[in-house]
Amino acid sequence: MINENFIEACRKFLKPEQLLLDAPMREHTTFEIGGPADCLLKPASMEETQQILRLVKEYELPLTFVGNGSNMLVSDKGIRGVVVNFADTFNTIQVEGTKMTVGAGALLKDIAEAAAQHSLAGLEFACGIPGSIGGAVFMNAGAYGGETKNVVKAVRAVTRDGEVKTYGLDELELGYRHSIFQTNGEAIVEVELELTLGSEEEIRASIADFTQRRESKQPLEMPSAGSTFKRPEGYFAGTLIDQTGLKGLSVGGAQVSTKHAGFVVNKGGATAADVINLIHEVQKRVKEAHGVELQPEVRLIGEK
Repeated sequence: MINENFIEACRKFLKPEQLLLDAPMREHTTFEIGGPADCLLKPASMEETQQILRLVKEYELPLTFVGNGSNMLVSDKGIRGVVVNFADTFNTIQVEGTKMTVGAGALLKDIAEAAAQHSLAGLEFACGIPGSIGGAVFMNAGAYGGETKNVVKAVRAVTRDGEVKTYGLDELELGYRHSIFQTNGEAIVEVELELTLGSEEEIRASIADFTQRRESKQPLEMPSAGSTFKRPEGYFAGTLIDQTGLKGLSVGGAQVSTKHAGFVVNKGGATAADVINLIHEVQKRVKEAHGVELQPEVRLIGEK
C-alpha cells in the first residue's frame, strides 16, 4: 500500500526503530484494539516532522497523527497510508518561571507532576487524563472543571507543506472537545502553557483528591479509550446509561463498564466491530428510554 520510494526517502533520515511497517495499532492505543498501520513513523525532532510531511504531500499519501493513543478506536482493518506517532519521542518538558514548553507527546500526568514540583497551579485537572498534551489540545480535553484551553498560551504546528506555524490561544478555536486541528490537518508538535504560582502542598492535595476520585469511580484497570460519549446538554452520559440498566452489557469482548457506565472497556479480545456495535446498542436504548441522543467522544479512525 505504501510507495517504496517514500519508504526509502524516510530511511535516509529516520532510524530503523522510527519506521515501522504493518504496525499493529493495538500496541499503540489505550483500547488495545486496532489492525495494522501501513507505515508508522516516529519523528524525534521538528525537522524530521517537516521532512515527513513534505514527503507525505509529495507522494499524496493518507496521513494520521497519534499521540498516546487514548480517545481513539482504530478499525479492525487498520489505517492506510502513514501514521505519525509522537508518543515516544516528543516528550520534553521545560519550565521557565510560570511558563512550560512541552513536546506534543509528553503525557499529561508527567506535565502535571512537573508543574507541581515547580509550585505551578492550573494543571491539576489533567493529572489522570490518559493522554498526551498534543491530544489534549486536539480535543481540548478537560476534567473536574478544568480545560486545556485555560492553560494553553501558544501551539507550534507543522503544516501539510512542512512549514512551522505558531498559533496564539485566540487562533486555536478551542471549544467543547474541539480545536482548529480537527479541520486543518496540521501536526501539533509543541505546546506553551501559562500557569500560575501556587502552593505545592495545595496543588498536590488537589492532585491526590482528583486521583482518588478517578481510581474509585473509573475502570482504570481495564483497557479503554476514556469516556466513550460526549456529555449531552443537561445530562451526564454515564448516568443515563446506568439508569437505562446497561452496566455490564457486552458485545463480544467489549463491555459497558460495571464500575462506570460512561466507559466502554476491552474485557479481553475485543474488536473494533464489537465496540462500535455496543456503542450503537447503547445509543439506541438510551434514546428509547430517555429521548437523548448520545454522541461518541471516542474518535473512530482507520479503514472502514
